[in-house]
Amino acid sequence: MTSPTVRRRRLSAELRRRRVQAGMTLSDVADVLEWSPAKLGHIETGIRKWPSVMEVSALLKLYGVTGGQREAILTLVRESRLRPWWTEYEDVLSSAYVGNEAGAVAIDTYAGMLVPDLLQVPEYTARLARSQGHDERGVERMVAAFLKRQEVLDRDNLERYHAVIEEDALHRVGSDPSLLHAQLRRLIELGTSHDRVVIRLVPTSAGLHAGTAGPFTVLEFDEDEASLAFVDATHGGGIVESEDGVAACQEVWRRLIAIAGTPKTTLTTLKRLSLLT
Repeated sequence: MTSPTVRRRRLSAELRRRRVQAGMTLSDVADVLEWSPAKLGHIETGIRKWPSVMEVSALLKLYGVTGGQREAILTLVRESRLRPWWTEYEDVLSSAYVGNEAGAVAIDTYAGMLVPDLLQVPEYTARLARSQGHDERGVERMVAAFLKRQEVLDRDNLERYHAVIEEDALHRVGSDPSLLHAQLRRLIELGTSHDRVVIRLVPTSAGLHAGTAGPFTVLEFDEDEASLAFVDATHGGGIVESEDGVAACQEVWRRLIAIAGTPKTTLTTLKRLSLLT
């Protein structure tokens, strides 16, 4: 089943579409149901995350939605209210991002000075967690959460996971040969044997480039749903939904691809680095 986060977004869009089809404004609906326009607006934008079956039933009745279409939307309501696993780890990851990641059919990611989350070995994640100030319990939770997230790579409906990695991101752990070796072997294994994982390395010699603006990920979905982007930042980052914002991230992605090595040359470089550690 698709991620509850994605279900919620689809539900919001479907309810907005049904209202427009019925020729009603937010104020019209609010007046009839004796709701505040803000309440309905929150449901239609997803700010209010869990509208009840009763609330949605009232909307569908007003919009004249019946039969199988009504039942399909109510099923969407029930599925959107399920509590996913990542809500248990909100102290060590972005629930908003992971919820969308879990439902994406294609993921393009650039992590800047880091190895991307879904490619990290546990030792790397633990080192990262400590560098971010987590205590040992936090370290254990972050490792557990990242390992759970990495199951996305084996999800049936994931069509592509494409990562651009800075060569410098690997050199940053070069002071710990065992960690570097473990991380290199993980990248080589995925790049060699996982048919949906594509890895490209940006050489240090590339100098300053479009990616220096910071880490980001572009997520694509099925059912003609618009793509999203996540722009990482010290404060936790945020989801980018606007068409222009997502397009800007996609343009940076294209420019990164242009300067990165091919998957084949990347594997050659990774194997050479592994032999040197």
